[in-house]
Amino acid sequence: MSQSMGEETGGFAARFVAALSYPAIMVLGFVLYGVATSAGVSVTLASYGAVLVCAALITVHEIALPYRREWKPERGELGTDAVFMVLVQIALPLLLAITVVVAIADYLDATGMYVHGIWPHDWPVIVQVIVMLLVADFFRYWLHRAFHRFIPMWRFHAVHHSPKRLYWLNVGRFHPIEKAIQYAVDALPFALLGVSPEVLAAYFVFFAINGIFQHSNCRVSLGPLNYIVAGPELHRWHHSVLQKESDNNFGNNLIVWDLLFGTRFLPREREVGPLGLTNRDYPTGFSAQMATPFRRGIENG
Repeated sequence: MSQSMGEETGGFAARFVAALSYPAIMVLGFVLYGVATSAGVSVTLASYGAVLVCAALITVHEIALPYRREWKPERGELGTDAVFMVLVQIALPLLLAITVVVAIADYLDATGMYVHGIWPHDWPVIVQVIVMLLVADFFRYWLHRAFHRFIPMWRFHAVHHSPKRLYWLNVGRFHPIEKAIQYAVDALPFALLGVSPEVLAAYFVFFAINGIFQHSNCRVSLGPLNYIVAGPELHRWHHSVLQKESDNNFGNNLIVWDLLFGTRFLPREREVGPLGLTNRDYPTGFSAQMATPFRRGIENG
């Protein structure tokens, strides 16, 4: 057991932070988003601003109260993950939003095939966000399972599983082809259904803050929330080097579909072991990982 894990049952302050950090920061994110939009700030700026503040707080948590001290990233890793974050996690979805979504919407409108009356636009924003989380996570759950089951898809998903330690910045480590497929399953359908920018932005706030926490090196103790959200205590097992452990906890934001379909996995008697791929020499650089999905079997060594 690592030193940091031996410290997990430390003083009251540490246990207090571990229990309340996730819900407190999540609530803060929505409060900041709500205050900013009420003040007339655009939903895009309000949502990104709220997420940036919460990311800063999660960074402080990682440094002050880490789950494992040996998971502290090296400078080279941070640089690579920053490139993934900017190009794949931020720039690519924005590019798809202003090209693919607009093109498809224009086509549907011109052909009279636009779908109306499906989305409950008159429901409160928070209820719409919950519905979106449940529906989007249902499709993402099965897509995620497919990326683990089918070898050609797994070669792309292996990029995300390549890190041997978790810290929040590597939440963005995805191959752009996989990221585009994810976008087609979760964001694209809702945009084409005409879901309002307020709902999409609020969904993004939860999606981003949870994703940052999910991959963080924060020591947390979520208790009953582990039956609702796909948080860090669950997601660490999904990154285990052992396939029987990593083929679980497929939920992107919520864990409810894993509960329903029998893939929730959170042992209480032990901690997660080594992370990553069976090939411990899998390339880690950005350029190299753009090519690894096309090199058959490299993820297995």
